[in-house]
Amino acid sequence: MAANPLDRAKQAVRTRVWDALTTADAVHDPSVHGRIPNFKGAEGAAARLTKLPVWQRAGVVKSVPDKAQLPVRAAALVAGKVVYMAVPKLATTKPFYLLDPTALTIPPTEAAASRTAAMIAPTVEVDALRPLDLIILGSVAVNRDGARIGKGAGYSDIEFALLTEAGLVTPKTVVVTTVHELQVTDTPIPTTEHDVGVDLIVTPDKTITCPNPHRPRGVDWSALTAEKIAAIPALAARQRV
Repeated sequence: MAANPLDRAKQAVRTRVWDALTTADAVHDPSVHGRIPNFKGAEGAAARLTKLPVWQRAGVVKSVPDKAQLPVRAAALVAGKVVYMAVPKLATTKPFYLLDPTALTIPPTEAAASRTAAMIAPTVEVDALRPLDLIILGSVAVNRDGARIGKGAGYSDIEFALLTEAGLVTPKTVVVTTVHELQVTDTPIPTTEHDVGVDLIVTPDKTITCPNPHRPRGVDWSALTAEKIAAIPALAARQRV
């Protein structure tokens, strides 16, 4: 089945950004296409984020498991913050890893790596999470009004919707993405009701505050196939309630 016009428009934005990053030799991976970019300068973006008041106030952080956000996860653990990270594809009944800095038996910089976390961290159900102060997203592209797109799988948006319905995302929760400057685009990014916007964009050199980013109120069931719901136990359980 051919992609719909919205999906084609999103993919066109992704492709432009992936091509720009490749041309500039701005990523670590041999090929960035199809990925959340593991951009050069991720450590600098993380360091800039740690200087912001929203970071310093935060005690509980949820982060994506992507390599580009590894420095953010490590910094959070070093600072004594609790970190939650999604199980790949949310494929278990307990779909989040819990990284508690008080319980770590290895250095935080090691524990923050997604493969290591999968081996050492307990998993928890959605309702077992603490309310979130800060949500860290990876992006392929983002613009200054806060619209963002990932690589197209949609899991970050589903996580956000589940956590919102569980009351864990509040009006005080701040949503941040760390990216390379080339990922910040002036091109309009088409969005849907279930797409999550960001409050802050942090690059190695800039912090951009986004006005009135979109926040889904909950799960957009109309955007999910029966197969997708069945593959994510937390979604399937919520649909049955």
